Amino acid sequence: MWRDLHVSIRPPCLAAICVVAWSVAGPAPAFGQTSIPPRLSLAEAVALAQARNPHIVAARAGIDAAEADGVAASRRPNPALSIDSAGYPAFESAKPGYWGGQEFTVRIDQELELAGRRRLRTAVADAARQAAVLTADDQARQLALDVKRAYLAVVLAQADRTVAQASLDEIDRVIGLNQARFAQGEISGAEVRRLQVERLRFVEDVFAADLAVRNTRSALLALLNAPQLDQPVELTDGLKLSATSAEVALQAAGPAQAPDILTQAMAQRPDLEGARATQSQAETMTRLQRALRTPNLTIGGGYQNNFGSDGVVVGLTVPLPFFNRNEGGIARADAERRAADARLTATSLAIRLDVQRALNAVETNRARVDYIEREYLSNAQESRDIVLASYRLGVANLIDFLDAQRAFRDTQRIYNRALFDQRVSLFELAAAVGRPEAQP
Repeated sequence: MWRDLHVSIRPPCLAAICVVAWSVAGPAPAFGQTSIPPRLSLAEAVALAQARNPHIVAARAGIDAAEADGVAASRRPNPALSIDSAGYPAFESAKPGYWGGQEFTVRIDQELELAGRRRLRTAVADAARQAAVLTADDQARQLALDVKRAYLAVVLAQADRTVAQASLDEIDRVIGLNQARFAQGEISGAEVRRLQVERLRFVEDVFAADLAVRNTRSALLALLNAPQLDQPVELTDGLKLSATSAEVALQAAGPAQAPDILTQAMAQRPDLEGARATQSQAETMTRLQRALRTPNLTIGGGYQNNFGSDGVVVGLTVPLPFFNRNEGGIARADAERRAADARLTATSLAIRLDVQRALNAVETNRARVDYIEREYLSNAQESRDIVLASYRLGVANLIDFLDAQRAFRDTQRIYNRALFDQRVSLFELAAAVGRPEAQP
């Protein structure tokens, strides 16, 4: 059952944590300028990206900004100090004493927030901070999936490069054989030249595979925020699943487990939780805007010296909401609340689609890999070997050999792509459920 699969998912290994500590510790010249280790596992690559990727750093800065907004929202209005001097005959020739010849007032006023404005403002800021945290979590989830895809894309390109080089080596061996046979007069020069011309196609495959390896590796290094995108890196994980991989448990997911998987996704996906936090923020903002219809009061008091007579000053300021009842703010907040409700519904629907697509991909790719392994992989190699042996004995012709070699090469490529798609579908299923940390 999926519940058992969920328990089997384990966090990134200790080696990944050590790699992150190695990459970010020490006197680095600037953020993201430390080099990438020469060997990387899939788990280590994900951990490095989580620590170094600038989008994640920006998302964490967004959390700090939201926390700062919360501090500002919790503060009360500052009191105001007023000092007034009035009535002193500054332009008369006979001036009285300064202190007894004027009206001098010192007053402190304090604005009082009514209708729970401060409480609602703080609640809005808290919801915004929660949404920022969940947004960062969702970006980390998506980044982990992107890194896994990029990592396996490099592995796939390297596997295709190996297949292309092996085919080219086989052609070179046959060319050497034919040159010896031509020297002995067993075959014509036309067949040797035909094979040498056909060799160009296999050389082109090697060049194309080399370019794919370099480009996919650069894409991976860019996700890791590497200082050099042409750095050679040895990737230690292959296309096939290992016997101890957490992905093996995910392979058991099927239509029977779909309801449990969807339930977990609805409970764990950070983007859905973020949409709920945004909805809560919008609802609280609507209440805050309605509270702003009630004007604040300002009370004050102080000391007054009125031409030598001491006294006490007490005041109360009440704004009169005749022309502005914050109708615009209320209408805008209500519209944003409806938009937040719609986004929550859209996010929920998108998650359901993600889960269903991932389940479909896992089931299809599992059957696809099994079918290729059972029906074609060994048959294509055996057919190529038989035709090659027959060609060396002079029984098969050059066309038969080239067709068998191409069929074997294409079968290997299709098999590598099937392995790639299988593992990516498992990564997508883990990410769709909200558990991107599932590592091999």
